[in-house]
Amino acid sequence: MSEPADRVSEPVDIVGPFTAWTDRESLAEQMIPLVGALYRRRNVVTTIHGRRLPGRSANDLLKLHRFARHLDGVELDPSEIAPVLEGLTRLDLGPAVIDLADLNERFRAQEEQGLDDFLRRELAEVVGVGAFAVPPTDVVLFGFGRIGRLLARILVSRAGGASGLRLRAIVVRGSGSDDIVKRASLLRRDSVHGPFDGTIVVDEAAQTITANGTVIALVHADDPGQVDYASLGISDAILVDNTGKWRDRVGLERHLLNRGIRRVLLTAPGKGDIPNVVHGVNTNDIGDEAIVAAASCTTNAVTPVLAAIDEEFGVEHGHIETVHSFTNDQNLTDNFHPEGRRGRSAVLNLVLAETGAAKAVAKAYPALAGKLTGNAIRVPTPDVSIAVLTLRLERPVTRDELNSFLRGVSLRSGLHRQVDYVDSPEIVSSDQLGARKAGVVDGRATIADGTPSVVVYVWYDNEYGYSRQVVRVLESMTGVRISSYPARVPSAPQPRGLLSAAGSAPS
Repeated sequence: MSEPADRVSEPVDIVGPFTAWTDRESLAEQMIPLVGALYRRRNVVTTIHGRRLPGRSANDLLKLHRFARHLDGVELDPSEIAPVLEGLTRLDLGPAVIDLADLNERFRAQEEQGLDDFLRRELAEVVGVGAFAVPPTDVVLFGFGRIGRLLARILVSRAGGASGLRLRAIVVRGSGSDDIVKRASLLRRDSVHGPFDGTIVVDEAAQTITANGTVIALVHADDPGQVDYASLGISDAILVDNTGKWRDRVGLERHLLNRGIRRVLLTAPGKGDIPNVVHGVNTNDIGDEAIVAAASCTTNAVTPVLAAIDEEFGVEHGHIETVHSFTNDQNLTDNFHPEGRRGRSAVLNLVLAETGAAKAVAKAYPALAGKLTGNAIRVPTPDVSIAVLTLRLERPVTRDELNSFLRGVSLRSGLHRQVDYVDSPEIVSSDQLGARKAGVVDGRATIADGTPSVVVYVWYDNEYGYSRQVVRVLESMTGVRISSYPARVPSAPQPRGLLSAAGSAPS
């Protein structure tokens, strides 16, 4: 018997894929200055499926093009997106938020108009109005802990853009002669969120921190009444209280006694009659209220998802179980703590804890009042949490139907800035670090078998994702409205109420 002939395999093409990559990378590099010019000169924020492009690297842009396949099954082609971006630069645009992916999809779906004519038609409301400066609103951070420093990073990264927010001062308790150096170092380096993206210069004599050109005064005070903001040139400012020390109206009104402070935003659940706002759900509650609370990170993560599900399928009752990263209010080692279990080591234990998220959801979305219970488990991770929503709906639903709906909510609904969606068997908590949406639905984990009983898992960066929601509330408090284009249309299944509303500038 003759020996079998050697199998000859085709040579692997290693040149073609690399050439294709470098071509795409070159296109992305050409897009960066166009994105920057639209943002800095025209107050135009470009996005891809709601994800901001200003400040991104070439590789970041390519990741967003590829990531699109997780959202609608199609990887974006930079050779299609780049011409759309170039077309925007040829228009005399006013401030707007423009989604390149949605705009490209609409352009490809029609044949009667060329690109320039199409763009003029779609963006008619802001074409020809010219760029104009959004009147800046002064912002003061009272407290500079985990949330305060992340808010500072976000505000600095967006200075001079369409948000109209200008960070002017940070108020902290004094702790020594080199206090400002230490504060600047904490802003510059973060063990969880990485290094600050840019430059930081400290002027000890003037007691200022200059971050990417934004001059921020550092003020030492233990009490709201100890600060004279007007002497710093600060007027009609919004003060963000990150301390959590004062959570009722009487305590927070002390900030309003200062010259220079017009409104107050609390980064914790407010007590009494203070509106607790989950942006996107009850944004209208902000109105002209002098004091507003941004609720909690968990409330912000789950309320938009619950509201969406309730509007589409109806929620009879449910339970929220949060698996939450440990926080500063727990002990690192076993020691006395006024709240019992939180005295046990946070880095060595799973710790059962109470959460007010169930009641807080009802404050932001009253349709679920009395229908939810909640509990929490603190776990030894520094950031990123997950909420497990066990729900009884008003009608049966399959897994595919529920996931299709939630994917649609994340793409083309009034809650697209709050709700994200992922579908991957490899996702773990660290993958959601830096997530910009309030909550990220894990489609692979969804349980629904054609009965009314379902389980939905929602990841959330309890620090950064929450901070993004706080900034959205800040933007709404300024009264500046930046329109989004193209106008988002509801996805199937047909949503109602909150879901059909168009969003504005993304954070």
